[in-house]
Amino acid sequence: MNLLFLGTSAGVPTKTRSVSGVALRESKGKGWYLIDCGEGTQHQVLHTKLSFHSLKAILITHVHGDHCYGLPGILASATMGGRTAPLTIVAPAGIQTWLEATCAVTQLSLPFALEFICSDELPCVEFESMAVTTFVLSHRVPCYAYAFTERNVDAALDVDKLDQQGIPRGPLWGQLKQGMDVAFEGKQLRSQDYLLFKHAPRKVVIAGDNDQPELLAQACAGAQVLVHEATYTEEMAQKAGEVGHSYGKQVAAFAERVTLPNLVLTHFSPRYPLISHASPSIEDIRKEAHSAYSGTLYMAQDFGEYSLDKAGRFSELVGE
Repeated sequence: MNLLFLGTSAGVPTKTRSVSGVALRESKGKGWYLIDCGEGTQHQVLHTKLSFHSLKAILITHVHGDHCYGLPGILASATMGGRTAPLTIVAPAGIQTWLEATCAVTQLSLPFALEFICSDELPCVEFESMAVTTFVLSHRVPCYAYAFTERNVDAALDVDKLDQQGIPRGPLWGQLKQGMDVAFEGKQLRSQDYLLFKHAPRKVVIAGDNDQPELLAQACAGAQVLVHEATYTEEMAQKAGEVGHSYGKQVAAFAERVTLPNLVLTHFSPRYPLISHASPSIEDIRKEAHSAYSGTLYMAQDFGEYSLDKAGRFSELVGE
């Protein structure tokens, strides 16, 4: 499971950073999910190996433009590229209304179906190899986080338990091993009760704009990674609260309280450049966050890519 950042700037792009967009790539195959797509995201994708043919879903955290203005362009690119498979869009209700109006006015006729799922209803959406759960955040408009948990984790059958309960070897065992629930002697046997997992399922939480990180306590249970905005430094704490954003140290303190092993900060205000010897800069956000957090801290950059392996080890890919 890989995370590839397509944009890390807040509000507007800078000369070196695009606005919000994160690609989550599945462990096997070319399938991927796009979380937010600010203006220019389709152009950012051109600099990667990602294909719109293998895009499983687009998930929008909220209706602000730096998180969704790239959506019509992405659909147009997918159309021009010959996509025909249906595409799932998980987003607040307003996104569907806006997108359908945009397609109508600009005569964008899509050769594939859009399957809208309203995030306002806090859905849990299951894909072939991924389950996505929605959590409420605090911002100026309805805003959400999406927790991605892998499905079909490698597991072995608990043979001793099956024998003790007198469940005969054969097709039933095979179905349980494949993750299927089965009926036996009038009882429903749950597959998960008879599997021994070698590793805990990989889980990544990707949050939209949010001024109350503590709202993610439940979402982060069992997660190896949290991706969260850190728009400002602590000096701008009052401003952050007024506009519904977090500052780096605030997010880091939350991550420390819930003993989260890995934290990736992103969505930095344009007032903070990449130049580390200048101040203010993104380095100031990093230093403040580091002072409050003992886990592994990462500051996202455009086209930065990270890997989460089966054992739950998270690391940045260098020179890929």
